[in-house]
Amino acid sequence: PTASDIDAAETVNQWRVTLGPCLNPKHTHRAAMATRWISCILILAALYGGTASGKVYQKCPLARALDTLQISSRSFISNWVCLINAESGADTSKKTVINGEWSSYGIFQISSKTWCREGRKGGHCNMQCEDFLNDDLADDVECAKIIFNRGGGFAAWKGWVNKCKQK
Repeated sequence: PTASDIDAAETVNQWRVTLGPCLNPKHTHRAAMATRWISCILILAALYGGTASGKVYQKCPLARALDTLQISSRSFISNWVCLINAESGADTSKKTVINGEWSSYGIFQISSKTWCREGRKGGHCNMQCEDFLNDDLADDVECAKIIFNRGGGFAAWKGWVNKCKQK
């Protein structure tokens, strides 16, 4: 067996242990069953909640967050919101693989080709790309400012050029 087969088997075993009480048919007493089902629902909710680290922003909360993080002057906030919606749909957990060679990460779709590195810090932003996939926008904004300043302003993002420029 390969390493991925072993990892998959361990994952399946973890699920069996975690969900075992949910699937045990030996307990027929209603109170015991109800308690077990509630436990299972709470376990699943905790597991699901632990893996969902991204967020999809609505326009106004996004604008307020960008302003709080001082991405730029307020007169440009609408451009940033348009750019973000064009690039990622305002989804902080979005990852796009480009030609199988590199990927774009997070709400700004920051490229691993130039601005960050996968699995380690690097690129012009000296950041790890995967750090852009959570709902903490501080590091994303820091890198977006670098891209803006070094990459030609908003034109560094194709989404802004195609959907926001002169609108």
